[in-house]
Amino acid sequence: MAIDKAEPGQKGINWSNIAVGGIMNMVSTLGQPLEVMKTQMAAVRSQTMLQAVQTIWSRGGVLGFYQGLIPWAWIEASTKGAVLLFTASEVETATMSMGVSPAVAGLLGGMTGGVAQAYATMGVCTCMKTAEITRHKQAASGIKPPSTWAVFMDMYRREGVKGINKGVNAVAVRQMTNWGSRMGFARLAESTIRKVKGKSESDKLSPLEKILSSTVGGALATWNQPIEVVRVEMQSMAKSTNPNRPQKVTIMNTLQYVYKENGIKGLYRGVTPRIGLGIWQTVCMVSFADYVKVWVKGQ
Repeated sequence: MAIDKAEPGQKGINWSNIAVGGIMNMVSTLGQPLEVMKTQMAAVRSQTMLQAVQTIWSRGGVLGFYQGLIPWAWIEASTKGAVLLFTASEVETATMSMGVSPAVAGLLGGMTGGVAQAYATMGVCTCMKTAEITRHKQAASGIKPPSTWAVFMDMYRREGVKGINKGVNAVAVRQMTNWGSRMGFARLAESTIRKVKGKSESDKLSPLEKILSSTVGGALATWNQPIEVVRVEMQSMAKSTNPNRPQKVTIMNTLQYVYKENGIKGLYRGVTPRIGLGIWQTVCMVSFADYVKVWVKGQ
């Protein structure tokens, strides 16, 4: 079945971006080992990176670095990628037609797409991925951890939709700042390269220049690591016995808790693997996706 799309130069909605976004975000799940590492470090903030790697390895060797990939990361990637790229592209196109700069258009597109994907699909999937990665702490006490599906059904029975969407507001804030920053900084880098090389905004960049721009965008977007640590703490299955941990977690009281217990460094735990993950995801969803969108339009 053909995919509806607007041809180059025509006005209309590019429905093809739904498919492109889903496919490209599936490609980005190759970075799952970095996802597992940054989640482990954010959840157990006393661990060094080496200790985190050793802990993950102890869960099953190489397979430990792919916890949460199937089915949750794949479900999340295929759906959130579709929502993100479709929404962001439409907003970028609309705002640039109003005379907005590419950097601001990228910022607005990324923010809108990030919020849309968080509430549309990511709440459940991110919650379950985090549960999959952090629930194995139960094994330390001799208790065999339940399967992810058993955890999902138990959470749903006890708390309903709200339970399986725990931390969704933190996810929305993270995704809004994530993709707003990634796309905004990437487009700003592209514009800067064009200016340095004396090119106009309509001139194409080389693949290396596109990748460099996305690398800058992905790396700089990790400034929001504190909200990622808060999100992980809110969704973690590795329950703390610390009496200072809030019983009913919110973004603000979790932020205060992490800062009080671990200081400013605690709010940036896991930022190193996240920089690598952010670069990879931005290259996939900005640079590579731009080329795929052009190719699809030409078919």
